[in-house]
Amino acid sequence: MRKLVLFLHASLDGFVEGPNGEMDIGWVSYDADLEKHAKEILSSADTVIWGRGTYQMMHSYWPSVPSNPSASQHERNHAEWIEKTAKIVFSTTLEKVEWNNSRLVKEDVEEEINNLKQQPGKDMVILGSPRFAHQLMQLDLIDEYKITVSPVLIGKGLPLFQGLKEKINLKLIENKTFDSGAIGLVYQTVK
Repeated sequence: MRKLVLFLHASLDGFVEGPNGEMDIGWVSYDADLEKHAKEILSSADTVIWGRGTYQMMHSYWPSVPSNPSASQHERNHAEWIEKTAKIVFSTTLEKVEWNNSRLVKEDVEEEINNLKQQPGKDMVILGSPRFAHQLMQLDLIDEYKITVSPVLIGKGLPLFQGLKEKINLKLIENKTFDSGAIGLVYQTVK
């Protein structure tokens, strides 16, 4: 059975977006170590799960990277990976998605995720989409939490965890410390 994996960057004080809605820009300790770590995580996935906002943000940026002469090799590699990866967008307001290998789901989130878990393939990764991740947490659909904690306090913003109505037990299965002082944590849901 495929796993649904949440992969997010967080500040030490538990925020995944800054006070102005910025996701990891300027406060994540992103370096070659974290690039390698992200590549390892994404290599185990063949499907990306997004909410509307993250899909629109990603679609406005990543398709242009291959033709951008100032893009780094890491960005080009990620753009290639994301182009060929299945992208499933959950939104009640979008009418269509136009990115290569994208599919729109407008209803029955829990049923759709459970059906996707039964299909053959690699893991599915929620890449960003913290608000949608909150909804998936509340439905207890996330199998693994892969959180990179940066050594920074940003004081306010969108919390990593929000709106949980019941306890979710987790088991630490991996942790890494990076040269930047960031920590990579992998927790598995205990059911």
